[in-house]
Amino acid sequence: MTIADYPIILTERPAVCSLVPPGQCQFNATFQPVPLLDRTPCGLGGTSYLLRFGLPDDNKPMDLTTCACLLANVKLMDNEKKELVDVIRPYTPISANNQVGCFDLLIKDYGENGWLSKYMCEDLPIGGMVNFKHIDPNVKIPAPFTHKKIGMITGGTGITPMMQALHAILGKGSESMKSATDEISLLYGSRNKNDILGGEMLEKWAKEHEGKFNYVDVLSHEPADSDYSGERGFIDKEKIAKYLPPASLGDDVIIFVCGPPIMYKLMCGPRTETEVTGMLGELGYTSKQVFKF
Repeated sequence: MTIADYPIILTERPAVCSLVPPGQCQFNATFQPVPLLDRTPCGLGGTSYLLRFGLPDDNKPMDLTTCACLLANVKLMDNEKKELVDVIRPYTPISANNQVGCFDLLIKDYGENGWLSKYMCEDLPIGGMVNFKHIDPNVKIPAPFTHKKIGMITGGTGITPMMQALHAILGKGSESMKSATDEISLLYGSRNKNDILGGEMLEKWAKEHEGKFNYVDVLSHEPADSDYSGERGFIDKEKIAKYLPPASLGDDVIIFVCGPPIMYKLMCGPRTETEVTGMLGELGYTSKQVFKF
């Protein structure tokens, strides 16, 4: 297959289970430059893009562990300092290891509020180079997963690690790669429909895996007169109890949380703390049942 054979349109992308153990990623602890190969707008708001980058060795897949992220680095002009400075941000690829010679990032352009995201979505030319590296702490929780029930709470760009996990759970793969998971429920908080990142792919996967994957948007600022008929407001204890597997299932359940700092504070406590507080703590979930990305 050539790079052009891998779908870049979200509604054409299947879930693919292609797992590798840690330590095999093409990217290592040293930043390596790779080119932007393609950039395609997606979603409703006109601010989300799928960016396809090359790899150091374009004859091999990236071989990134699931779930894990990369660190991106570009030198950008600091208008206050009047000098170029290194900007480094983490990004989680949404592509699987079946892709040879390229990998894909799903990025929201936050304009002036997102220095690197704005550059990659608006200013980086096709063929322009971005440095990437991968270090051991970038590996989060490895697949295949042993839990029968997985709940996901996410907001904003925190959806991308969930997409990586969904590849592993929903995609076809060898027996050794299969997770024990028979049910996944995802609560995805956004301001409005235009802010949903990758919703068209998630909806497609939910239809293809009905009964196994339940995808629920929760919109806080969607206009009252819109045609949206899903959950409104914020992710709260009532919605968690309604859609996610209960803490009473013990070792069979785990809840993944990924989003902005305020989400961790409200849902489970800071990422730096193993103790589970917030809404999940109040609902009885323990530190063994909650993973903070």
